[in-house]
Amino acid sequence: MVTRALPYRPHNHQACVNQALDDARHICQQHNARLTPTRQRVLELIWQSHRPLGAYDVLAQLAAEGQNAAPPTVYRALDFLQQHGLVHRIASLNAFVGCAHPGKPHTGMFLICHQCGNVLELSAPAVSEAVRAAADRESFRTDEVTLEISGVCPRCQAEPADD
Repeated sequence: MVTRALPYRPHNHQACVNQALDDARHICQQHNARLTPTRQRVLELIWQSHRPLGAYDVLAQLAAEGQNAAPPTVYRALDFLQQHGLVHRIASLNAFVGCAHPGKPHTGMFLICHQCGNVLELSAPAVSEAVRAAADRESFRTDEVTLEISGVCPRCQAEPADD
């Protein structure tokens, strides 16, 4: 099991990108799916920071690199990455972050720092089970569960307040 770095602590960020690409290649090979150069580049861009990126942010970055990508190309790439569990959509931000637990069934739970914009994917099996149990008690069949928790990360808490 690979331990992911925390977005608000200094770390070798290229290791995050490399691990995400390795995971993507493995998952795509398992599912006989093509990780095209565009899909791979979109995944790299998503993982270059722990801040969520919107589709138009990705498009702007591709354009800055000289790629002639249109919005449908980026949306198709993001859809592919999401379908294969490589990225998550943060609905409240209309943006995407890399999945820290690819290839493993899990509830998407995210700690979102409203000061710096970093997002941490949280693993809390007890919370996931509690949500499933509550839905079961209501005879509600869940298709997907995503929890978004907004707050302030430890790094931002430690910074002096601007008054």
